[in-house]
Amino acid sequence: MVAALVNLIQVFPSSSLSAARDDQGAAVSAMRNGFARALVSYYPVAGRVAPSGLTVDCTGEGVWFVDAAASCALADVNDLDSCPLLIPAELLLPPPPAGEKLDGFILMVQATRFTCGGFAVGISFSHAVFDGQGAAQFLRTVGELARGLPAPSVVPVWDRDAFPDTLTSPPPQQLTEFRFVTQVADISAESIVRVKDEFKSSTGEGCSTFDAVTAVVFKCRAMALAGAFPDDAEVGVGFAAGTRHLLRGVLPAYLACFARTSRAVREAALAELVGAVRVAKDAVAPRFAGWMRRGVGHYTVPLDYSTVILSDWSRLGFDEVDYGFGVPGYVFPFDDHANFVGMLYYVRPPAPRRWGIRVVLRCVEEPHAAVFAAELAKFA
Repeated sequence: MVAALVNLIQVFPSSSLSAARDDQGAAVSAMRNGFARALVSYYPVAGRVAPSGLTVDCTGEGVWFVDAAASCALADVNDLDSCPLLIPAELLLPPPPAGEKLDGFILMVQATRFTCGGFAVGISFSHAVFDGQGAAQFLRTVGELARGLPAPSVVPVWDRDAFPDTLTSPPPQQLTEFRFVTQVADISAESIVRVKDEFKSSTGEGCSTFDAVTAVVFKCRAMALAGAFPDDAEVGVGFAAGTRHLLRGVLPAYLACFARTSRAVREAALAELVGAVRVAKDAVAPRFAGWMRRGVGHYTVPLDYSTVILSDWSRLGFDEVDYGFGVPGYVFPFDDHANFVGMLYYVRPPAPRRWGIRVVLRCVEEPHAAVFAAELAKFA
């Protein structure tokens, strides 16, 4: 069970606010109304996660919504396209109501108005209730209703009981707290094409952007950690693989992973690592089927410095949400307080630089950060 709150920030530049909706107060009011209307169909989101963490109490308490204002323009903080941010991310995310704990909240929202007419919308959602695709679908529904559509274009499906009773979770692991450094790297479209061409030249097959970028990041991290592990120590990548297509559109993702020795990754051609990613992806369907039938077959991903967990946000749809003032120019995660396992996220680069993939990383500590950044820069 992944019970943590996931934080994301959507940045809407002032140019995205249409002339008909140039009143920021009216725009925020319409967005708030969109959330209220969406909760009719998505009624569990208005409830709270039960103390067990395994069920939702449909209490109807609603979504916590904060209307905030900044005393600067987005341009004054580089359109929130800086690492570190020029304004604390905590100021852009919704604080919980006074005296209440975060544990039970399913969704919280903060709309921050900037003096230029732009917005930042901070979202915190429970990963016990939403996966990324489900959260993006809900926010798109909010946008549709905020813009005046009579009903959601996608009707939610509540099918949690599709999980068989035989499912088991892996045993808990001993966790170590690390001091991860937040980094941002842009992998250019040209570099991605080059890796794809290398793989096709060596195998005669094509590969996806996900495959190519994952191979690049895996190798770069192994190079940065060369002195941290013996040559024969395994380093690995875990990633969420969608399973909706296996289950007629319902239920969330399944965690897949693969690992190689540190030396093997450092010395491998990128085409070889692309092949390893594809093998791990191909194994998802049969392993997931075994997990659904017998409750076995799930991966146990080591939660230590040798492993990184990645999440591909570039195609989830967070950057397609339109609350009535256009789609965001940039969407990024914020998890600077998550220090027990290395994380990286694939997102779309800020507009207008939409080509390539931006990688938001928290997966190395300070002694390895400079080498990691230098290795990644080779693919910028």
